[in-house]
Amino acid sequence: MESLPAVFANEAYLASVLGQLLVILLVGRAMNRLFVALGQPGAVGEIVGGLLLGPSLLGALAPALHAELFAPETARTLFVIGQLGLVLLMFEIGADFAFDRLAEPRLRRAVLLVAAASVAVPFAAGLAVGLVTHAQQAPGIDRTAYVLFLGVALAITAVPILGRILRGFDLHRTPVGVVAIAAAALNDIAGWLLLAAIAASVMASFDGGFLPTRLAALGALALAVRFLLLPLARTLVARAGLADGPGPVPPSLMAIVLAIAFGLALATEAIGIFAIFGGFAAGYAFHRERHFVEAWKAAVGRFLLVFFLPVFFTLTGLRTDILGLTLADLPTLALVLGAAILAKILPTFAAARLAGFSAAESWVLGSLMNTRALMELIVLNIARDLGVLPPKMFTMLVLMAVVTTMMTGPLLRLLLPRAGHALPPRGSGDS
Repeated sequence: MESLPAVFANEAYLASVLGQLLVILLVGRAMNRLFVALGQPGAVGEIVGGLLLGPSLLGALAPALHAELFAPETARTLFVIGQLGLVLLMFEIGADFAFDRLAEPRLRRAVLLVAAASVAVPFAAGLAVGLVTHAQQAPGIDRTAYVLFLGVALAITAVPILGRILRGFDLHRTPVGVVAIAAAALNDIAGWLLLAAIAASVMASFDGGFLPTRLAALGALALAVRFLLLPLARTLVARAGLADGPGPVPPSLMAIVLAIAFGLALATEAIGIFAIFGGFAAGYAFHRERHFVEAWKAAVGRFLLVFFLPVFFTLTGLRTDILGLTLADLPTLALVLGAAILAKILPTFAAARLAGFSAAESWVLGSLMNTRALMELIVLNIARDLGVLPPKMFTMLVLMAVVTTMMTGPLLRLLLPRAGHALPPRGSGDS
């Protein structure tokens, strides 16, 4: 039986966490609605809300209040909540990937060209930026790991937010939209594979493990997902009555699916890469079950977006100190922004033109593939947790994620009329 002081201490800790969550939810939702009204994705507003709650604004204007509200001893709880949200988010992303679009013959060539260009060139640009900035920005960090993570950071595209942007601009059924989302899916798969390999390599070097063993275990897990979990998912969904028609997710099926997602998250963590990859693998196992996926998004997806993601964005904001950048850092920030934007838009434009799209459509594709946001923040937080990304570069890349995503809406409003596509009402892009 706990003593009364221990009980009171636990209650005080609970009150502190509840106060944080109260502020995070209200600020996140308010910023979401504000940015939607401004024609931006709501998630960008939540990211900005996280920055405002961190040292970049609240910590600078009211340091005592900031220290009281976000006490260091509660940071671990926010981290756990954020990571649980990411595992569930990656499950939803894996389940919602439209892999079948890659089978459309007339668009397959365009998808492959755009995907290859939008990964290879930004990855190379990131490597170059890493090599140029390592001595100044990360002298005490392993150069290879730092350079490789910058390559992945510039190569990534944000599929979840891209999907919302496509729906908001009514592009999701157009050839440009189909190519964009399918190419972004391939882009992110390549990015996650690179990230998994790099993370495994870095963690192996830290604990003395061997990369081949980890990659072999990852391969075995992939085979188990493909040949065991895919059929199991089909059986589970069929027994729940969701194989051939819509309906709610039964509680028992929801419990089993959560157990699979968390079990695979534990497996990838044990292999030596991050738990979120297990969530994605679990989602992939269910990606063919479209009725289940839609029912899952209706039952879990909204709560995930409203509760878990703002916590993750705030945790990122608490790690980001924009005021910590000095005038001497501005050339590096300009280099990061220029390399990230040009290395995405220009190669995508060239690949789209080669695939037969008009110039206006090709610029639209380039603008869409430049969207980074959430997926970028996941990569950056992994790199930060591994100790291969110093605080200033972390801040610069967070700013890059925000800027590149905020560019998309205005660019589309400029370019879509030239491509013969009507514009939707402002503020309809996300929720």
